[in-house]
Amino acid sequence: MQSTFFSWLSGYVRIELRGSGCEALLNELIVNRFQVWDIQVDSNNRMKLQISIRDFFRLRPICKRTGCRLHVQERRGLPFFMDKLAHRKFFISGAAGFIIGLYLLTSLVWQVSVEGNEKITTDTILQVASQQGIQRFQWKFRLPEADALSRNLQGHLPGTAWVGVNIRGTHITIKIVESTVPDKPPLMNPRNLIASKNALVTEIMAVKGRPVVKPNMYVRKGDLLISGIIGMEPNTQIVVATGTVKGLIWYTSNIEVPLVKTYKVYSGESYNRRYLVMGTRALQLTGYRKPSYAESETIPERKTLQWRSYSLPIGWLYEKVMEMHHVNQPISYEEAKSNGLEQAKLDLLSSLGKESRIVSEKILHQKTDNGKVYMEVLFEVEESIIEEQPIVIRGE
Repeated sequence: MQSTFFSWLSGYVRIELRGSGCEALLNELIVNRFQVWDIQVDSNNRMKLQISIRDFFRLRPICKRTGCRLHVQERRGLPFFMDKLAHRKFFISGAAGFIIGLYLLTSLVWQVSVEGNEKITTDTILQVASQQGIQRFQWKFRLPEADALSRNLQGHLPGTAWVGVNIRGTHITIKIVESTVPDKPPLMNPRNLIASKNALVTEIMAVKGRPVVKPNMYVRKGDLLISGIIGMEPNTQIVVATGTVKGLIWYTSNIEVPLVKTYKVYSGESYNRRYLVMGTRALQLTGYRKPSYAESETIPERKTLQWRSYSLPIGWLYEKVMEMHHVNQPISYEEAKSNGLEQAKLDLLSSLGKESRIVSEKILHQKTDNGKVYMEVLFEVEESIIEEQPIVIRGE
């Protein structure tokens, strides 16, 4: 018989028998159907075997009859393991406390996040979710089923087409699909379109209304571009003037560019800091020494303890602190000039809008002083120049 899981559950011992009657003892064990296995016999009248606990207590009378001496070498199995644990009460209580604490930590909600919302604010969704019991440090077993939570949230969140609640470990994710409602066009009063800036008109397209200017005409701020009054007297009609008018406008930019570029260079020297993270708090474990780095950069890496699909609020934070310094590299005058012009174009277009474009540029003045390039540049930009002007209808 081989040692199996069932023999481990009932318990067994490994013994050594000494004496000239070992052979007679073995024959008697076989006749009486003793559960023995792994039998080893040597030439010194010694025999080793493994025997179940139940048959071990029946073995002593046979040893007396055959004149064999018995010596227990090992005790194995669940009964002996439980007997050892009974003498280690502090270990058992600590292990039980750890298991209970781990169960309690995984039974709490530690994080609630919202995905998919654009018009409805996250704070509004979290406030409604809190009224339904979805909040941090809430017991998960006190929450209804995910489908019920989804229906309740959708009922209290107008403007949602679908709400889903996903409970995964200690993290609850609320997914929102907002309903698509066509935007109502705003009610507009009758109006004219006038020039917002001094410009040379390059393009005009009147969708509704009467165009007053033509391309290549110079207009000043406030001049009428598209009139909201159409028709001839006395058959005139007042409408909401709509359309596009583009014009050329001139901007002057003062550019200042250094003749050096600054780069970060790492020396290769570094040290690590490790933290034990519990919730939102961190306890530093290593990395207390602080080398005398004149400049440094820290790269963090966060790892969370997981058990199956559960994300526990316990983890580690690793920080790598690397020594670095800045290096200044000289650049040519032409490169500095090109960089300055490109940056000035980006800044100008970002302030004017997407429909704007730079038609041309002209350097009015340039010089080099104190390691910098100074330029005064005139940009010619084509952009929209329309501005609304309400039409006031006066009573007679």
